[in-house]
Amino acid sequence: MVGGFMIKNRYAHTIFATLALMTAVALAPGASPVRANDRCGDIADELKNQIDGLKIGITAGNIIYLSHPQASELSLGCSGRNFKNELYAKADSRKPKPAFLDLVSRAAAIIFSVTKDETLTGATRCINRMGLLRGDTVKMRYRRLDFECTRTKNDASIAISRGRDE
Repeated sequence: MVGGFMIKNRYAHTIFATLALMTAVALAPGASPVRANDRCGDIADELKNQIDGLKIGITAGNIIYLSHPQASELSLGCSGRNFKNELYAKADSRKPKPAFLDLVSRAAAIIFSVTKDETLTGATRCINRMGLLRGDTVKMRYRRLDFECTRTKNDASIAISRGRDE
């Protein structure tokens, strides 16, 4: 009877040690995926506080959907496989208005911690390069940011991201 008690007690300690180890790993600083989403949520809150008319929508996966009167679609992508953060914006027309480009540049400046002038220059160059010679999809780099501009018959979109290694 005493030997049976010792065997049960040994397994209890093994289970307890395993649970303690799993808890320590889950609560390790920087390793938790919740912290990454908190950082992304903090960026979205900062965007909301800095840009008038911006509203935070639902969160699905690693994407926070935003809304603003100047953009038909606006989203903030967080920590994907190939990028750290990504801003996606879609305009209502093939040729976006300056107010749309201003919105995109202000948001990108906050997200990527660069100046608004640099992001405005990059966004404007990307949008202006689309056309007869270069086609309807343009990819370019400017100031360590990746810009991808696409247009269809009815609208234009821009995605700004920074690679994981930068």
